[in-house]
Amino acid sequence: MKLPLPRRSQLLFSPQIILSGYLFKWIFLCLIIGTMAGTASAGFLLSLNWVTDWREQHFWLILFLPVIGLLIGLLYHYYGQDVTKGNNQLLEEFHNPKNIIPFKMAPMIWLSTILTHLVGGSAGREGTAVQMGGSLADQLTHLFKFKPRDRKVILIAGIAAGFASVFGTPLAGTIFGLEVLLVGQLSYAAILPALLSAVIADQTCKAWNVGHTHYHIDLIPGLSAPAILWCVLAGIFFGITAMLFSKLMHKIAAFFKAKVAYAPLRPFYGGIILLMVIGFMHWLVPAYSTRYLGLGIPVILESFKQQQAFIDFATKVLFTAFTVGVGFKGGEVTPLFFIGATLGSALSLIIPLPIGLLAGMGFVSVFSGAANTPLACIVMGIELFGAESSVYIAIACIVAFLFSGNSGIYSAQPIGTEKHILLKRYYRK
Repeated sequence: MKLPLPRRSQLLFSPQIILSGYLFKWIFLCLIIGTMAGTASAGFLLSLNWVTDWREQHFWLILFLPVIGLLIGLLYHYYGQDVTKGNNQLLEEFHNPKNIIPFKMAPMIWLSTILTHLVGGSAGREGTAVQMGGSLADQLTHLFKFKPRDRKVILIAGIAAGFASVFGTPLAGTIFGLEVLLVGQLSYAAILPALLSAVIADQTCKAWNVGHTHYHIDLIPGLSAPAILWCVLAGIFFGITAMLFSKLMHKIAAFFKAKVAYAPLRPFYGGIILLMVIGFMHWLVPAYSTRYLGLGIPVILESFKQQQAFIDFATKVLFTAFTVGVGFKGGEVTPLFFIGATLGSALSLIIPLPIGLLAGMGFVSVFSGAANTPLACIVMGIELFGAESSVYIAIACIVAFLFSGNSGIYSAQPIGTEKHILLKRYYRK
C-alpha cells in the first residue's frame, strides 16, 4: 500500500512550522533568563553604587583591605572551590561540559565584588554580571533536562543577558555572549536566544529604575587619509596596552600561587601591599590617593573632556592587574574602560584627533584587545557614542585586537583562529 505524498504546501511551510516551535521555546526560556539576569544586575548595580559612595565618604575603609581580602579568600577556599574559576569556569563548561554551574556562584560573586569595592579594590563589574547571568541561566539545564546542545545556547544567553544588563548595551551583550567563548568563531545557532535574553535583561534592569552612565564624544571629524592613519596608530597603542595588562595580571596570579600555598592568604598579603601603596600615594599626592580605586567612573568621564596624563592609564593597569591577580573579585572590563579612555585622552598630546574621540576609541579598543571581542566592542562603541564615530571605533578595535596577541584576560578562552595566521602564511610563501 502506497502512502500518500505530502502536499506541496506542506513541504513549503514545514520549515516555518519547525521554526515557529523553536521561536516560542526560546521566547519562553529567554523571558526567564533575561528577567533573572536583569533583576540580578539591577540589585548588583544599586548595591555597588551604595558601597562606592560610602567608601568615598569614609576613606578609612581602605584600612580593611587585608581583612576583606582574607575574608574573600576564606569564603572561596572553604565554600566556593567549585566556583572559584569565575568567568573561566563558564568558558570551560561550554567547551567541556561536566557539571551544572552551581547556583551559589551568583550570590558569592555578588558579595565578594561588593566587599572588594567597599574597601577600594580596583576591580570591575562585568565579571560579576556575567557569572550571575551564566549561573542563573544554567539552572534551567537541570530543571528542563536540556541536552548538551541546548545547554551551550543557555550559557551563551546567560552571558549575553548579564553583560547587556550591567552596561545597558543589549546588542553588544548579544555579540559578546557569542564571541567571547571562542576567538575567531561565532555560534549562529545561539544568535536569537542571545539577542532575546540580552534585550529582556536590559529592559528588566531599566524597569527597576537602574540607570547607566552616559558618555558623549563632543567632536567627530570627517574621515580622511591622515585621520585613518592616526586611528591605526592609536589602535596599536591600545592593543599593546591590552596585551601588557593581560600578561601582567596572569603573571601576578601565577607568582602568588607559587609563593603562597594557602590560597586565602594571597588576597590578604595583596591587600597589605595595596594598603601600603595607597597610603604612600596619600602621603605623597593626597588628591590622587582615591583616583585609582574602584571603578573610576569620574575619571573616565573626565577623560572625554580634558587631556589626561600618561601616568593615569599606567597606574590603573598596575592597580587592577594586582587587585584581580591576587584574588579580589569583580572583573576587569570597567577598569579596562578607564585604562583605554585615559590612554586615548593622553595620546591626544601626540595624535591630532579630538580628545573625546580618542578617549572613546580607547574605551572600547583596550577591552577589545584584552577580551578578544572586537565585534562586540565595535557595537558597544556605536551604542554608547553614536553611529557618527563608528568607522573610527571599528578601525581602533580591530587593530587593537590584532596587536594584543593571542593572550587575553580569560585564560580558558580557546583560540579558534590565530590572529597572526595570515602573517604565518605570508612568510611561508
